[in-house]
Amino acid sequence: MKNIAVIGAGTMGNGIAHTFAQFGFKVQLIDISEKALDKGLATIGKNLDRMVNKGTITEEDKTRTLDNIHSSTDIKKGIEHAGLVVEAATENHELKLNIFRQLDEFCPEDTILATNTSSISITQIAAVTHRPERVIGMHFMNPVPIMKLVEVIRGYNTSDETTRTVMELSEKLQKVPVEVNDYPGFVANRILMPMINEAIETLYNGVAGVREIDTVMKLGMAHPMGPLQLADFIGLDVCLSILNVMHNGFKNPKYAPCPLLVNMVTAGKLGVKSGEGFYDYSENKKAEKISKMFS
Repeated sequence: MKNIAVIGAGTMGNGIAHTFAQFGFKVQLIDISEKALDKGLATIGKNLDRMVNKGTITEEDKTRTLDNIHSSTDIKKGIEHAGLVVEAATENHELKLNIFRQLDEFCPEDTILATNTSSISITQIAAVTHRPERVIGMHFMNPVPIMKLVEVIRGYNTSDETTRTVMELSEKLQKVPVEVNDYPGFVANRILMPMINEAIETLYNGVAGVREIDTVMKLGMAHPMGPLQLADFIGLDVCLSILNVMHNGFKNPKYAPCPLLVNMVTAGKLGVKSGEGFYDYSENKKAEKISKMFS
């Protein structure tokens, strides 16, 4: 399995494409937008440059990685030879289902279809295909080239063979795959999102300010980043979406998103991506400087 297709050229998609290409896989990066593809490829180039400057890889490694990536706006053409497709589109339920219907129609019968969803049911996604045994979750962490964890999520019908193949592929990327079952939020977000939501509730209730809350968690709990700053990096809209999935899935009020989070997303304060969330990233390219912490 040397041919990989990645659907979506955003933050997660270009990171996934970068990682597979760096380890010798031939990658088709697919997006409906040429602008998104250009931006994604530029991001990969910048991240590779940082790795060269840090001595993590050589110039030859960089060139070889870029040569392994090709881009396309034609999903049918881009996936026709793929042994694995990793969908990394926006965290939208209907969008993902529509993508998987197309993947099922156009991909070879033995192609494994993976989704990078952080919360949506793998079983529901698999149900719109004729190959549910070959559909699986492959949840990478951001930034993908740096973070070691891959949550490998089995849907109700995911086969042992598919799971084993994806676990082995993850190890070839020098990642640490962890197999989990298909419940809302899986493991990472089922634990992380309630913590972030509780931090937002703490702010909402006036217990402490943004920096104070983050400082307590960094210095007191040895977290590398406070929960409110982390929410900004994830995207407050993404946090809200995941909490809604868990709230709807479990029908448990403990997963209900804080009203402050809802209001901030409604107002367009989404974190780093919008230039403002719990912190202001608009001045002096603060977002760019802080993002280098991950490189």
